[in-house]
Formats: sequence, structure tokens, C-alpha cells
Amino acid sequence: MTTTRSDSPHVSASQQHPETAERGRGEGSSNPFLAIGLFIRQVIAELKKVVVPTRKELVVYSITVLCFVFAMILLVFGLDFAFGWLARFAFVVPDQGL
Repeated sequence: MTTTRSDSPHVSASQQHPETAERGRGEGSSNPFLAIGLFIRQVIAELKKVVVPTRKELVVYSITVLCFVFAMILLVFGLDFAFGWLARFAFVVPDQGL
């Protein structure tokens, strides 16, 4: 059995009704206060979707980020050292033994 777009829980209201999607494209009221109010309501609605991590998750995420940053530091240091050595090897004139 196939589901229609309106049956799916992942479809927003503007996707279900094409005329509401067209209204959201700037053809609304010329009152800037209504636009600001709509914007604030949308911001609050999005902020309600934010999930705050638990203390354990925060510690795990922090350790993961620090390990990744440390690995990137080692990678950049290693590449810098290798290319510096190659540049010295390629461009430095050896002593002529005066």
C-alpha cells in the first residue's frame, strides 16, 4: 500500500496545501510588525524542537571533539614537518667543502 503525501508524518502543512506554500513567498501583508511577529513565532517553534544533551552525552561529545582536534593538530604538524623537510632537501644548496 502506498501512502499519500498528506498521510506521511514528515510532511509539513505547507507541503500538504500548495496555496499555503505560495502565501509564504512574500505575498503577505505589507505590515512589517506582522512579519516580525511571524518570524518570532517561527523562531520559538524551532527552539522548542531543540534537544538539550544530558550531562553524560555532553561529556562524551566534548571528549570526542577534543580528540578530533588533537588528531587534526598532529596531522597538520606532521604535514608541515614533512613538507618543510622536503623543501629543505630540494632547495638548500649543500656545502661545497671550502
